Amino acid sequence: MDNEMTLSFLARSENEALARVAVTSFIAQLDPTIDELAECKTIVSEAVSNAIIHGYEGNEFGVITVHAVRNGDNISVAIKDEGRGIENVEQAMEPLFTTKGEMERSGMGFTIMESFSDDLQVESALGKGTVITFSKRISPVRAVVM
Repeated sequence: MDNEMTLSFLARSENEALARVAVTSFIAQLDPTIDELAECKTIVSEAVSNAIIHGYEGNEFGVITVHAVRNGDNISVAIKDEGRGIENVEQAMEPLFTTKGEMERSGMGFTIMESFSDDLQVESALGKGTVITFSKRISPVRAVVM
């Protein structure tokens, strides 16, 4: 392990931006491409939004923890809540599946997270919460020699 960080915050929508900024600042040490930063920001946004909307269902006093580890060119980020958990992870990860249709949710969060990461793991237990972990190899931008 080359470096790591942990950030905990309340399950409030305004803290989604805090999580994105913290993770992208941490990843910036690897000199990622703009696309890689955007993909990681999107994954973090989706995971934190899921924790707020589905995990805590409006309980702004729930805590979300983001833990990131850098090892060489690889980054691993875990987003954890201690909310209600996911009853059926496999079903929840199906494209277009949503339990919050009344909120105009598209049901594409997990699909987007999977497409932008090298590996995505979802662990959940009813009444205990969910951990979404993604890993991604960062391809540093190399300086052009003239």
